[in-house]
Amino acid sequence: MTHGAPQEKPRPRGRPRTFDRDAALAVAVRLFWERGYEATSVGELTGAMGIRPASLYAAFGDKKSLFREAVEVYGRSPVGAFVGVALTEEPTAYGAFARILREAARTYADPSHPAGCLAISAATNVTEQDAEIAAFLRDVRNAGVTSFEDRLRQARSTGELPPETDTTALASYFAAVVQGLSQRARDGADADELTQVAEFALAAWPGAGTDVRRLTPESPE
Repeated sequence: MTHGAPQEKPRPRGRPRTFDRDAALAVAVRLFWERGYEATSVGELTGAMGIRPASLYAAFGDKKSLFREAVEVYGRSPVGAFVGVALTEEPTAYGAFARILREAARTYADPSHPAGCLAISAATNVTEQDAEIAAFLRDVRNAGVTSFEDRLRQARSTGELPPETDTTALASYFAAVVQGLSQRARDGADADELTQVAEFALAAWPGAGTDVRRLTPESPE
């Protein structure tokens, strides 16, 4: 029996890196926020997360499930939760909606993160195959309109708003303004421009008595 060189013992494998689910979700939130649902591929998601597709599917199920969870995480973050916070914290409905519009103007144009609102912009160009994602986001946005209407009805019942106020129409109006602020931010509008839009919108508050012409610097005194 010949004696060769002693064989090396196999090196013990290092412990696998722990998968940080929260960090992966944060990456997904930013990508979906920047690009929308349709334009964000699984390959881009896993590349940015530093994981294999199998790990993504094991942790989140599939791209649709990951997106839904990303929207929920966004909705609990400071940039996504300010609407609900204002509705509950402000003692008056006018104060709540003024805070919502002014914070939307600042938040949606903040250059430290993607422009606009994830729940408003992420469903752009969704294909028929992914229509359930569009429906999911529509439900999220409609829930926001409902919360607006609930707060406005409360204001009407306490006398803050005139009894003839159409709270359904007013809620829809403010929701449209918020969505418009998001889109204008996506188109490059800065916080100053969006803030002026917010002030114009607040002039429509029933009984506010605000002359919207006073909100434009070009208008004569």
